[in-house]
Amino acid sequence: MKVTFCGATKTVTGSNFLVEGAGKKFLVDCGLYQGGAKDEIKNEEPFPYNINEIDFMLLTHAHIDHSGRIPKLYKEGYRNPIYATNATCDLCAIMLPDSGHIQETETEWKNRKRIRRGEEELVPIYDAETAAKSLELFKGEPYNQIIELDDDIHVRFNDAGHMLGSSTIEIWIRENGENKKIVFSGDLGNNDIPLLAEPTMIQDADFLVMESTYGNRLHIKNENKAKTFINIVTDTIKNGGTVVIPSFAVGRTQEILYELNKIKDSEDDSPEFERKYRLLMNTPVYVDSPLAISATEVFKENMDLFDEETQELIKRGDNPLEFPGLKFTQTVEESKALNESDESAIIISASGMCDVGRIKHHLKHNIWNPKSTILFVGYQAPGTLGYEIVNGAKKVTIFGEEFAVNARIEYIEGYSGHADQEWLMNFVYSFYNKPKHIFLVHGEEESQEVLRNKILENTGIGVTIPEYGETYQLDDELRIVNRIKIKKTLTLKNEVLERLEKLKDELADMEVM
Repeated sequence: MKVTFCGATKTVTGSNFLVEGAGKKFLVDCGLYQGGAKDEIKNEEPFPYNINEIDFMLLTHAHIDHSGRIPKLYKEGYRNPIYATNATCDLCAIMLPDSGHIQETETEWKNRKRIRRGEEELVPIYDAETAAKSLELFKGEPYNQIIELDDDIHVRFNDAGHMLGSSTIEIWIRENGENKKIVFSGDLGNNDIPLLAEPTMIQDADFLVMESTYGNRLHIKNENKAKTFINIVTDTIKNGGTVVIPSFAVGRTQEILYELNKIKDSEDDSPEFERKYRLLMNTPVYVDSPLAISATEVFKENMDLFDEETQELIKRGDNPLEFPGLKFTQTVEESKALNESDESAIIISASGMCDVGRIKHHLKHNIWNPKSTILFVGYQAPGTLGYEIVNGAKKVTIFGEEFAVNARIEYIEGYSGHADQEWLMNFVYSFYNKPKHIFLVHGEEESQEVLRNKILENTGIGVTIPEYGETYQLDDELRIVNRIKIKKTLTLKNEVLERLEKLKDELADMEVM
């Protein structure tokens, strides 16, 4: 058995792994690279394998950094099955066409400039129509059932607790009379993410490919997170400001809605809490993202996957994603009206890292205002606008205009959908029969180094942080059998182009609105 690391190596995006065993070749995930221009240009590069040789694909979950290049696979001729959980299939049905629309919009902007310069027009990586067609390949599967994909290959999807439908995948492969098992963790959730069940602990594995996003950090505990949230929101509203929450359309948005709904059930009966609760309930909450609105409907259709506490709420007739004062804004006109109003409000808008979408308009109208608060609830990748703001930038550029950062900036890390170091270690500890070796992916280098040392120190299990394009033979003597050569293209020109691409994104957003 061999595994080739074709993405998410020493970075948190572009998950893509090629597994070879029992005479078959298959993929685990095929995600887009997201972030700066030098990362996103990788999406246009050829796949480092022959698509015609791929027998099937396994998808851990619907987030675009794991699923976003599936339409590119389809466009280039891939027609074999893609296996994923039922909820993942439902979410991909809205997320992939949306991603295709974004590719079309960005390419259209580039081509207007190229036409003026007399240059050849570009073609998008894929379009919304191609993305919609690729959905024909998806085959939904339930959690916790062993599925026979071949006489010698069996898989099982387990709840990873990261987002609706997310999975940790167990893969059993029999070749040369020997059974081996490799586990792909996917993105692991915390044990206290609202709505979702805890990540499934796996009993045994020969090899483990594990995410490491927060391998060097600990999240604040849930009870402190909820208290911090309501204090930040009510303080801002009391001061006459607006709370702007940059949120990922799928996952974080629904969890924030759940938290807002659940505040009414707090055991705190103090006068101070009652005052804050009344203030909050009299404040409109807007979800300003068409994708988030569609995703919320998918969540409502898959409530059987929610955790026990949420199931009890549902049985009592309390929809955890609805409450008085909640409003959804679909149109551009409705979105603009939010920034033309003087009333205090809570605005939840995508994208979560502030690089594209309606969130940039809300930042433009609020980031300079000391009465307002920008409240971050998810991971901010280096190179993004969100990363700049969270890390203390005094000024930021939005739509080509410079703004002073006078608003209150807060980051409640506990809302991240990724397990922190403690729960990543708990996942490793949970194996009854420990893996022979662990590969760390989906993490920045510093995070991976810290986690590797922690695993070695506490378990003695060998840990590798693979480079892009490395192929490992998975047997008793683990070894690299191939490396894909990478062209070194980062020059001064590339750095200048990256900055121009960032400005381009801002102008493109401005034109859309």
